[in-house]
Amino acid sequence: MQKIYLSVFLFLFSFQIFSQENMIDGVIAVVGDNAILRSEIEQQYQQALSEGVTFPGDIKCHIFEQALIQSLMLNQADLDSIEVSQNEIVKQVDARINYMIQQIGDKEKLEEYFNKSLIQIKREMMETVKKQMLAQRVQSEITKDVKVTPSEIRGFYKKMPEDSLPMVPTQYELNQIVIYPRVEQSEIDRVKKQLREFQKEINEGRDFATLAVLYSEDPGSAARGGDLGWMSRSQLVPEFASVAFNLTDKNKVSKIVETEFGYHIIQLIDRKGDRINVRHILLKPKISDEARKEALSRLDSIRTFILEGKLSFEEAALRFSMDKDTRANGGIMVNPKTGDTKFEISDIPPQINRAIAGLQPGDISKPFRMMDERKGKETYRIVKLKSKTPPHRANLREDYQLLKGMLENKKRKEAVDKWIVEKQRTTYITIDKKWLTCDFEYKGWVK
Repeated sequence: MQKIYLSVFLFLFSFQIFSQENMIDGVIAVVGDNAILRSEIEQQYQQALSEGVTFPGDIKCHIFEQALIQSLMLNQADLDSIEVSQNEIVKQVDARINYMIQQIGDKEKLEEYFNKSLIQIKREMMETVKKQMLAQRVQSEITKDVKVTPSEIRGFYKKMPEDSLPMVPTQYELNQIVIYPRVEQSEIDRVKKQLREFQKEINEGRDFATLAVLYSEDPGSAARGGDLGWMSRSQLVPEFASVAFNLTDKNKVSKIVETEFGYHIIQLIDRKGDRINVRHILLKPKISDEARKEALSRLDSIRTFILEGKLSFEEAALRFSMDKDTRANGGIMVNPKTGDTKFEISDIPPQINRAIAGLQPGDISKPFRMMDERKGKETYRIVKLKSKTPPHRANLREDYQLLKGMLENKKRKEAVDKWIVEKQRTTYITIDKKWLTCDFEYKGWVK
């Protein structure tokens, strides 16, 4: 769900850590039980300046008001006993750190940029991330009942002046056929043998978490000793969940579990009602060069059948594609950002972008290699450019999902606006007089 008050969470990924040395600090506002420090606003202001962020009006006042809104939501989180676990915070911090490393190049460059070790950067992000996550959860509660009907979407579109309709850039619809290279039995046997050795070592007293750090191939959890955090059954793939939820002894190691990600062993950390906290070690069988050649050859043959008219791309996807999410609908790809089948060029993975360069609607790419980032698995694909829509003003026929999202966001903003005004009346708020000259969007901050 797209968040309304994006500036409440201004530095979601490009988080900057500024030294507070030589900065005269102090409380400049109190909202409920939450104090806002001058240093917090200065940090975000300096970050905004360094990134060239612009805002109509006084940007420092805008940042301050967003901090007031966040504090109002944090106060509500306390009242409603809304919590985020330490594991959830660590996961979010890790995700943001990984994103920054991807953007800047490597871990060493990131440490050089901040002039801090990676551990220090993570530690200093923890409280900021916790506040952001709590505020996001409160906002989700406020807007959880927002729904729009088809008739409301049509009415919204008809009332919107034509020059207010957004320009939609070139959009693409894509079909894919995905092949996973064959895994040789000897490689599966090697992985299982290694996991059995781990089971034996753990049963003899070796620490599971240490082995996970050293050997697990799950990049998301290995550094945390394989800890996956609190999960419900629906958040885990069925094969993994079936074994994990049957664990009762915290010291016992599960049998070897095969999933789409590879092979696992699992250890129970704790259980609360219908949620569990487990750690695991994941090993992935390696793919041979011969298997890679076979996958490419198979896709090349499938492509030839389609080009010769022996079967359609959609029929071939249903018969041959190994991607369970797309094969049943003829290989049509869904944009994870929007839930729609249309992609802007920036939303298409780079490998697919390169493969479809120069294609016309109806053309099929040559076979190419692509990593499945979610599963961390090597795949081979062919992609059909199903359609290419030129830039245009949004319209109801081609851009229904876009208009639906716009109306939902409008109604979410109205719900949050109403909530803020109501909470301003009933929450203790005091603001340093030096900040009272700010032209706030919500006038109720000043009692």
